[in-house]
Amino acid sequence: MRKWQHPGGKLRELGADSLNDSELLSILISTGTKGKPADEVAREILDKFGSFKGMANQSLEKFLEIKGLGDVKIIRIAAAFEIARRIVNQVLKEYNKD
Repeated sequence: MRKWQHPGGKLRELGADSLNDSELLSILISTGTKGKPADEVAREILDKFGSFKGMANQSLEKFLEIKGLGDVKIIRIAAAFEIARRIVNQVLKEYNKD
């Protein structure tokens, strides 16, 4: 089995559904810090909050407690959650029309 250097390559070749939650999150994080790569930061976030659902309603300050996350990375994650929320709301709105 091929080992990708970054989950973005895996996504490109196999599709987004081939990635686990940690790999998807590490794409948003993009880069880690010295001694702590993005995939490790992603695993730490998921360990702290349990899941994407557990992350969804956390304050941005809670994310700042994790070494390797700064404002830009947290804002990217918050934007992704807002996009997901809007998609869900649109789907529910369309579903309730029928």
